[in-house]
Amino acid sequence: MLPIPGTLAPDFTLLDQDGVPHTLSSHRGSYVLLYFYPKDDTPGCTKQACMLRDALPDFTSLNAIVYGISVDSVKSHKRFADKYGLPFMLLADEKKQVVNAYGVWGKKKMMGREYEGIFRTSFLIAPDGTIEKVYENVKPGMHAEEVLQDLREHA
Repeated sequence: MLPIPGTLAPDFTLLDQDGVPHTLSSHRGSYVLLYFYPKDDTPGCTKQACMLRDALPDFTSLNAIVYGISVDSVKSHKRFADKYGLPFMLLADEKKQVVNAYGVWGKKKMMGREYEGIFRTSFLIAPDGTIEKVYENVKPGMHAEEVLQDLREHA
């Protein structure tokens, strides 16, 4: 079950693509976009990451930090970030603790095959640590602009 807007975002500490730990609660005072994505270096995930990369100056000007989270390894994140010049942190949730805490892990279907994976979902965390907005069934090519529009409304 997804956390709902107005509730405190589940805290966590995960390693980024360089092996550096990041803790959500250490970013109180800033907006944080947590975007959960299925897999490094796949078409939809690459499109989403590159759109966020290109929009990062706008996020920064609106006092917002961007974190991508998947269950891929630190090493996989490093290759993905280096390949596409991603300037934000990709966090490795290999033990699936955070994807489960945020309710974004579950049964999916592709071409008639059922499997477990991450639902492409994002959370905008307010400066006070509460969930401002939940974005479900994210469209990779439009997500960055949608979140920026919401941030501008709060600026």
